[in-house]
Amino acid sequence: MAGKPKLHYFDGRGRMESIRWLLAAAGVEFEEKFVDTSEDLEKLCNDGSLMFQQVPMVEIDGMKLAQSRAILSYIAAKYNLYGKDIKERALIDMYTEGIADLNEMILLLPISPPDQKDAKITLIKDRTVNRYFPAFEKVLKSHGQDYLVGNTLSRADIQLVELLYYVEELDPSLLANFPLLKALKTRISNVPTVKKFLQPGSQRKPPGDEKTVEKARKIFKF
Repeated sequence: MAGKPKLHYFDGRGRMESIRWLLAAAGVEFEEKFVDTSEDLEKLCNDGSLMFQQVPMVEIDGMKLAQSRAILSYIAAKYNLYGKDIKERALIDMYTEGIADLNEMILLLPISPPDQKDAKITLIKDRTVNRYFPAFEKVLKSHGQDYLVGNTLSRADIQLVELLYYVEELDPSLLANFPLLKALKTRISNVPTVKKFLQPGSQRKPPGDEKTVEKARKIFKF
């Protein structure tokens, strides 16, 4: 029997958090090996564990997978969260790429120069309510089903709901005019595996603070 997936990253959200969400939603237990120092990262690089000399990296099924989107695709396919055919997969890919665009803006916010932060927050809010949320609300309205693709839970639903939580942390009012997205958030949050992940004490990571950002800077030297 294969062991639990092992996640290599620092003890924070970053690019690993979507992977944590997807594994948790799939009901897969995983271990985490935190990269706490630049020496830890260097050791992984030196022993050949990191193809591109960067994390996240996930050990799963005898592989050491790098690149977060490749990891997400593999997990989704392995645990039947990637549609039933190539058309559904194409839609899921399209939706998750859009999700990733907005998520990336939020992800980079904590490391933005202080004098640029307000402008970046304004841009994120504008893109949220005028570009991304209307697009996903329209998808849900167009077919009247409970999930984004094929009326079946997929990685697109999970990654979108993860994003909804991040946006609400930034400004809870941004979701107010999107009733179908709010309903999706409630629906996915009540999936037993997701509900468990949302409880205190899970492997879900809190929002990054100055201490977390500073630690990441020291490890990854950015």
